[in-house]
Amino acid sequence: MSSTSSSEPLFALRTSIPVFLGYLAIGIAFGLMMAGAGFAPWLAILMSLVIFAGAAQYLAVTLLSAGTGFGSIALLTFLVNARHMAYGISLIQRFAQWPKYRPYLIFALTDETYALMTSLRTPPGLDKGKVHLWMALFDQTWWVLGTTLGVLAGTWLPIPTKGLEFSLVALFGALVTDRWLESKEKDSFWVGIGSVVVAAFVFGVSNLLLPAIGLGIMALLFLPIKEDLDNTEHEHG
Repeated sequence: MSSTSSSEPLFALRTSIPVFLGYLAIGIAFGLMMAGAGFAPWLAILMSLVIFAGAAQYLAVTLLSAGTGFGSIALLTFLVNARHMAYGISLIQRFAQWPKYRPYLIFALTDETYALMTSLRTPPGLDKGKVHLWMALFDQTWWVLGTTLGVLAGTWLPIPTKGLEFSLVALFGALVTDRWLESKEKDSFWVGIGSVVVAAFVFGVSNLLLPAIGLGIMALLFLPIKEDLDNTEHEHG
């Protein structure tokens, strides 16, 4: 590599490869669903540029197709993305170090990008803020690319879309499994699993999302964030 400034994008590119493989697939699935629902290609691409929230975009296809009002769509989108407030707390101090990049890093913080950031080991000599920025940019690029390919293919070819919405769940499951295998501290995983089980038992499977998030947040308030502190020490060490 010719210089440090050129190393951050290359390192971030290599780091984002797992998300590239997943986002290309589920972005294509989203594009196919939008095309199958009869929406214009530009709308699907615009959504991936200015919304960039996989689960919410998948939900939007169904809501828009059903003619749901804007207020209801906004409320449901907020509820679906409320989980970001739970895990985003652990990155507040980290993002505060880079005020120039912070607005975009917050906007681009998806589940998969969070998984990469919390397991990141930045090589010495690289600007950590730029690495985070480039990684987030690459992740959104893969999502927009997948969306573009999917919506164009769906516009030109009659491709069935039933079951494609599960691809997002599959990607997140794969990332969580990888994180479990790499992590030495399993407390946060057990909190998440326990919160889901309790919420499902008390509120039912169809109503567990918000209760599970609430239970998880309350439990994590009393759980030291050992892993994130270890990562921060490693980055600054």
